[in-house]
Amino acid sequence: METLTVGLGDRSYRILGGNGNLPGIGALCRELGLGRIAAIVTNTTVGPLYSGGVAESLSAAGFSPVLVEIPDGEEFKTSETLNTIYNGLIAGGLTRDSFVIALGGGVVGDMAGFAAATYLRGIPFVQVPTTLLAQVDSSVGGKTGINHPLGKNLIGAFYQPRAVVIDVDTLATLAEREYLAGMAEVVKYGVVLDRELFAEVERNVPALLDRDKAVLTRIIMRCCSIKASVVEKDEREAGLRAVLNYGHTLGHAVETLAGYGTYLHGEAVAIGMVQAARLSEHRGLAGPADVERLCALLTSLKLPVELPVFAADAYKGVLMRDKKARDAGLGFVLNKGIGDFSMVCIRDMDEVLAVCGIGG
Repeated sequence: METLTVGLGDRSYRILGGNGNLPGIGALCRELGLGRIAAIVTNTTVGPLYSGGVAESLSAAGFSPVLVEIPDGEEFKTSETLNTIYNGLIAGGLTRDSFVIALGGGVVGDMAGFAAATYLRGIPFVQVPTTLLAQVDSSVGGKTGINHPLGKNLIGAFYQPRAVVIDVDTLATLAEREYLAGMAEVVKYGVVLDRELFAEVERNVPALLDRDKAVLTRIIMRCCSIKASVVEKDEREAGLRAVLNYGHTLGHAVETLAGYGTYLHGEAVAIGMVQAARLSEHRGLAGPADVERLCALLTSLKLPVELPVFAADAYKGVLMRDKKARDAGLGFVLNKGIGDFSMVCIRDMDEVLAVCGIGG
């Protein structure tokens, strides 16, 4: 097991990574001094696989677990599903001394975290991510929330977990498409923050496609270390943390226009990263070889790189509703070569559309 700490003063917490960690969740929660009732929030895919073992671990440690199950998929990241979670917490008798276990991927983590942040004005929660995307990105840093029909993640809160427990064994049961989508977030860290990580992913594509546990643990914990460092400096995304949105601006537009669930989040981010790289080349921050290298790596990981076709006005409308939009324009994270970044604010969406080849 490897352990990292996200240093946020009295809200600091540990990230525990490795294989075989799920059976120890009960002991960890007891060590954290959490209350008696624990709600395991999961989905209909992950629940049958892992909720029983998590419940047994909690029971053995003296907790009273209750199960709250929601549908599986980005299209269910809605206020209606959030109410399902609230209903489960109320029916389960959770009080301010109780806590939530978020057992699943990014959707479960975001929604369970938001429910914890708002139920009785806030109760503790523990992230137990079971997808690669959640393990390297969404489970760390305290971003929680739900989607709105007009835009992704428009409703939410910053609310830090009490711990993050990563068990790479859960990746063995992850569908290939979901697993590969998580690789997009791994690549993201390398493109804008860690040139050597990018090169390591390039060297280890076969091992990553084979889900080699040792390679995965090393790369997952490196990604978590990078994110922890960023979150410690800018918890609420006032500046530096926005770098983690690389590829997400156009990626979120793709998800919104295609309909939530058509593209997995990581697939949309892969597409968005390529467009961001093209913008970077257009503005002289990266060269053609950098764009080609990024495209080649994403393609080797079986991820999409081309924007789906929608009207220019449709793209423009979604981009201007993005939560990163400001009076001065829309914030974009661009890559400086491989391993560095620049943040720019673009007012002229026609420039973005033209560079990305979006027609009328």
